[in-house]
Amino acid sequence: MPVDFTLPPDVEEVRLRVRKFMDAEVRPAEEKLENNGADRGEYVRTIVGLREKAKAEGLWNPHLPPEWDGMGLGPTAMAFVSAEAGRTGIGPFVINAQAPDEGNMPTLLHWATPEQKEQYLRPLAEGRARSCFAMTEPEVAGSDPTLIQTKAVKDGDDWVVNGHKWFISGAKGANFAILIACTDENADPPQARNSAFLVDLPVEGWEVVRDIDTMAGRGNHCEIRITDLRVADDKMLGGRGEGHLLGQYRLGPARLAHCMRWIGNAEVALEMLMDRALTRFAHGSLLADKQAIHLQDREQAPLSPGGLDGQVPRRQHPLAHRRPRHPGPRRARLLHRHAAGAHDAPRPLRPPRRRRRRSPPPDHRPQHGRDLQRAREHKTGDGRPAVEDHPLW
Repeated sequence: MPVDFTLPPDVEEVRLRVRKFMDAEVRPAEEKLENNGADRGEYVRTIVGLREKAKAEGLWNPHLPPEWDGMGLGPTAMAFVSAEAGRTGIGPFVINAQAPDEGNMPTLLHWATPEQKEQYLRPLAEGRARSCFAMTEPEVAGSDPTLIQTKAVKDGDDWVVNGHKWFISGAKGANFAILIACTDENADPPQARNSAFLVDLPVEGWEVVRDIDTMAGRGNHCEIRITDLRVADDKMLGGRGEGHLLGQYRLGPARLAHCMRWIGNAEVALEMLMDRALTRFAHGSLLADKQAIHLQDREQAPLSPGGLDGQVPRRQHPLAHRRPRHPGPRRARLLHRHAAGAHDAPRPLRPPRRRRRRSPPPDHRPQHGRDLQRAREHKTGDGRPAVEDHPLW
């Protein structure tokens, strides 16, 4: 049965608004920062200035309701706003939808008391504070939160917490943390073992051990040692034993937004690939005319209906049952060769951090590459018809 991926009019309208703002305001500012080798202070000043423009355009807090100066978007619209913001490096920060704050704000909205909302949510919603979410631990599998070893023991009106966390994004410089700890080791069901706490930072007993090195270098994903940390009872977020429910509530939409930001980044890489193939001339023809490029391009497909200027499939692709992967940035680097290896390479050409999807079978490869080329030519306005059944997956 055909699957229609056409976006609802309200979702398409907000997607195009964000796209226009990113293209007109954010991307030029970001390119200027990169070209000038700007330091962190200059980035912050630029983002602060752009945030005022975003507020004036009504593009602020897409994940919050209007009463919190938000856009009140649903999950579909939020997904595509995230993808459009992800087409630039600082875009999510400009609209105040950067991780991990973007996930923490709705969590506070749903679980915090009125007093906690004013103290912790209000500064985040106004862009005056930063936060982190401390759950993952090195000693146990992060996919099973019932194994969390960090313990919180009641002591009078306080809780005393001891434990070890790592890959806590945004921990350096955060004003507070949402900390997940075990409060009832023998709870039944085991999902009721954990509770969440609001921890003001910096504080005695909370040690940032290091900023963990990854393949992308250091990106403020920290290891934390917690030693005899005292947290007041009124800093518990939600009820006792509700830490697992709170984590599920937070991580679902946060993962959606995070992945869509990467999809936006991958779409830019795909567009760069197509531009390169259609303009680079070597050995008597354009790269787009060469068989090897067709064999590479067959793997590329926009992962969002907004990709390639909104080319949306009208039928289900024969390969739609396959698990998706998106090697667009990798292929874009291959076509750009030495330029992609330079330190000043555009962000979409930097090393990938995405899962990949399987290749179409050989008999689909040449046609797939031609379809993508036709869709790209349609975007460039040369009068070619749109590919109505362009494969999305």
